[in-house]
Amino acid sequence: MALTLLTASFLIFVALQLAPGNPVDIMLGAKAGDPEAVRRLNAQYHFDQPLLVQYGHWLTGLLHGDLGTSFVFRESVSSLIAARVPTSALLVAYGGVLVLVLGFAVGLVASRAGRTVDTGISVLLSVALATPTYVIAIVLITVFSLYLDWFPVFGSGDGLLGRLHHLTLPAVTLALSSSAAMARVTRAAVKDEEGRDHVTTAVARGLDRRTVLGRHVVRNALLPITTIAGIIGAGLIAGTVIVENAFGLDGVGSLLVQAITRKDYAVVQSTSVLIIAAFLLVNAFVDVLYGIIDPRTRTGGTR
Repeated sequence: MALTLLTASFLIFVALQLAPGNPVDIMLGAKAGDPEAVRRLNAQYHFDQPLLVQYGHWLTGLLHGDLGTSFVFRESVSSLIAARVPTSALLVAYGGVLVLVLGFAVGLVASRAGRTVDTGISVLLSVALATPTYVIAIVLITVFSLYLDWFPVFGSGDGLLGRLHHLTLPAVTLALSSSAAMARVTRAAVKDEEGRDHVTTAVARGLDRRTVLGRHVVRNALLPITTIAGIIGAGLIAGTVIVENAFGLDGVGSLLVQAITRKDYAVVQSTSVLIIAAFLLVNAFVDVLYGIIDPRTRTGGTR
């Protein structure tokens, strides 16, 4: 994990340096032509040193808990991120709960319903999977905010209930496509290859319902569901970049976009590494769950 983070942080650092635009010119604005001001800022932010030396300064600061200072917001990067993490964390958690509830519920309904209902649900799931996140955001804002006036569009709200109210539309936007993916996996795990319910088929053959449900269906379903849950968790984290900007939330994702547009190197570098670290932690957690659900995965046994 440490090696992955190190490699990713270096690649991001190089990409920022190669991107068009000069952060010094952005900082100086109308004074961009002042040679003394340019020299002073280049020295202050180490822009006048080789690429590897600049990266070494950033990495050394990171190891000492210093993420640098944003030259756009004139504030320490640590403070900027710390102030915005709660909004992003609550948004991802809210979206994750919606994915689990909606995904399992719709998947189970589809698996136990008749052919007509199952087909209708499958069509809706396909539409949800194919619709881009920003389109979902526009539709939800138009219907539930502009026309019905049920939910606010901008801001994160105050207090737990206020935050949940403000984050409902963003969380639904974030979770809709992922819920469709979870529903498909749940349906596939509950039904057999011919589209019949595993439990019903087993009971018809004279097997005990509880035994089939506990030892076979649940165990076999948990592995693919855990796999898709890990992918969805990573997707929810990445999706905050789009959703937070669409709804004007003060989260890490919106901070990253603002920093990219203004070439705020220190903020882009740190927020990117934070998001990548979250990805890696989700994957590590899924690997641990694999070992708990099926101990054979720890020893490389066949399933």
